[in-house]
Amino acid sequence: MDPIVLVHGGSGYIPASRVPLKIAGCKKAVLEGYKVFEKGGSSLDAVEAAVRVMEDDPAFNAGYGSVLNIDGEIEMDASIMTGNNLRAGAVTIVKDVAHPISLARLVMEKTKHVLLGGEGCKKFAIKHGVQILPPGALVTEQAKQVLEYYKEFGGDFTEIGSNNKKGEVGTVGAVAIDSNGLLSVATSTGGISGKLPGRCSDTSQIGAGSYADNCNGVVSTTGHGEAIAQFCLAHAIIKAIESGKTAQKATTDCIETLTKHFNKTAGAITLSKSGDVGIHFSSKSMAWAYRLKHELHYGVERDQHEIEKLQN
Repeated sequence: MDPIVLVHGGSGYIPASRVPLKIAGCKKAVLEGYKVFEKGGSSLDAVEAAVRVMEDDPAFNAGYGSVLNIDGEIEMDASIMTGNNLRAGAVTIVKDVAHPISLARLVMEKTKHVLLGGEGCKKFAIKHGVQILPPGALVTEQAKQVLEYYKEFGGDFTEIGSNNKKGEVGTVGAVAIDSNGLLSVATSTGGISGKLPGRCSDTSQIGAGSYADNCNGVVSTTGHGEAIAQFCLAHAIIKAIESGKTAQKATTDCIETLTKHFNKTAGAITLSKSGDVGIHFSSKSMAWAYRLKHELHYGVERDQHEIEKLQN
């Protein structure tokens, strides 16, 4: 089987000035994830590597670049999962950690739990040698501006017909299949600008933000977190594949159903167990990219699908 790494950089409204940054960041993440395969690594290693790239990139709402809660602080969520044994790890309300996705993997591999949050998660991180950054180290000027706009005007970036054009919501995620057929997913986010302190997003909830099942497929989602959590979007897409739908059909149908029911937008990236790709979003934009063999595929607007040939 030919390995694939597929990433998204979050759905929502993306200002024109930031579109090139999103595309470049997604391309970089895909190529970094694919390097893992070239070195003999697994799909789990690949999705973690890809998401770490986006957590370091201020163009994305994850890690450095995360949006701020109403008190002006960053609280991040992440989840990771493998499809062969349904093992998963997640973290929520994480502060001052550069790579929440790697912390989620530690939860999966070093504990009997699926989800850790808050102060307990911080103690766990310190115990396992994760660096705790100085308060505010992950805050960007963009995040400050978006919060100030939210405080003055409010608004919901994910509501159909919204006129709020100041900033974008989003999440980053990666799904992959390796040459052994192992499916893995990693998803990470800073959440929603202006959220209440202590809010846990869909990204930290297995079945909502992430799901992997070698019998069917793998999914990472983005968009309105509460709607995604209520709909269990990632798991819904997997069940649709199980019912016989293609990865693309399952992804499209589930997102459109969620959007119709909640009047909120969402997006997702999907791979089936055979490596078929599914990409769909009901928001205006969602940056995405994937590598298959010597081709790099990417897009950001609806119906956009660019293909770049890579050197051998």
